[in-house]
Amino acid sequence: MRKTISSPSRKLTLVPLVAATYFMVAGGPYGLEELIQTSGYKFGLLILLLVPLVWSLPTGLMVGELSAAIPCEGGFYVWVQRALGRFWGFQEAWLSLMASTFDLAAYPALFVLSLGQIWPPAIHGYNGVIIATGMLLACVLWNLLGAKAVGDGSVLLGVILLCPFVAITVVALFRHSAFAAQTATVSPVKGGFLSAVIVAMWNYMGWDNASTVAEEVDNPQKTYPRVMMITLAAIVISYMIPIAAVWFTHLPPSAWSTGSWSSIAATVVGPWLGIALVIGSMISTFGIVNSLTMSYSRLPVAMAEAGDAPKLFTRKLANGAPWVSIMACGLAWTAVLIALKANFDRLLMLDILLYGASLILEFVALVVLRIREPQLVRPFKVPGGMPVAILLGVGPTLILILAFIKNRGEQLGSISALNLGVILMAAGVVVYFIAIKSKTHQGDFQPK
Repeated sequence: MRKTISSPSRKLTLVPLVAATYFMVAGGPYGLEELIQTSGYKFGLLILLLVPLVWSLPTGLMVGELSAAIPCEGGFYVWVQRALGRFWGFQEAWLSLMASTFDLAAYPALFVLSLGQIWPPAIHGYNGVIIATGMLLACVLWNLLGAKAVGDGSVLLGVILLCPFVAITVVALFRHSAFAAQTATVSPVKGGFLSAVIVAMWNYMGWDNASTVAEEVDNPQKTYPRVMMITLAAIVISYMIPIAAVWFTHLPPSAWSTGSWSSIAATVVGPWLGIALVIGSMISTFGIVNSLTMSYSRLPVAMAEAGDAPKLFTRKLANGAPWVSIMACGLAWTAVLIALKANFDRLLMLDILLYGASLILEFVALVVLRIREPQLVRPFKVPGGMPVAILLGVGPTLILILAFIKNRGEQLGSISALNLGVILMAAGVVVYFIAIKSKTHQGDFQPK
């Protein structure tokens, strides 16, 4: 096995990690259209401002403290294992990897749908599966170049992604009365407010993903808290300003629908910008998959180092890229993608169950580590003492419960997403006990 090169020149610095985290959480304003359609501009912008205060800020603060205190490869898996023991650490990793299986198979499908808007053959026959598989392969190959390559690439992709939104913002500010005759007042419909909150929650989800590459980050103790706050500000701004600019044109909320950014851009500016927004959505999904591949592929490595996965996963290239883990994850996601024929949307219910359960474990780990290891050096510490540390997880938990209630009837074909989620969660327990019987464990993993 080759040794990882720990030279600072090969590590993620502040700006590349901010860019990668931006893609892990947001990937641009795409996905917000239904929120405006349901709630209108005023309530939609209010939701986009308030949801991160209850959902993203607490999560960002938690990730900032734990990443700075325990900057290890595997991130949240290591935190939970250290706080709650091997069993819960394994469940944390299992839940995250299961969620990734559906997320990383869904995003390439969205990539194909966007491509189909400018090249219709993309969605015909087996073309979609081939293109989606090729996209995943490109992300795997890019990740083999190392975390720094992914971070630097995220900066470039982020700039290209946001340029069309800058254009629509600037032009919209000069067309403030262009659609005045179509202006309509929209009040939140019954159940619409909760639906809008869930859409916002989805678009502010994934803050802990950046933690898994901590060993490949330059000065992680200082970098992570800064990354959380800078990325949060960048996401809120990039969400709210383009929408507010379109509101300034008096374009009615009824013009918004899922995937309508391109048609809105074509209406407000011209067809050329509509095409640019379609290309931007493809860049968004590619950037998301590329950065999440970097994040999730570090989990099997940390598990292997702890004795919870085969040692084969610890193999790395000279640039630090865990090539076995990257390729194994890519193969798993491709298998699911092909099995489902690249024709399904992201499932909120599965995300709520799998990602939500893992996130709650992280908030529990924050509190338990405050109790069990009060002397642990915390370069960044959430202010307010233990009461604030406990309250930090209340808001996100309440939103997850509301989202669970709202989406409990979601289906994956003929299978209830709720039932599938419960089966996957139970499978994690079974796999854990099979694993501990099949080999000898060498005690709890102690981070470096």
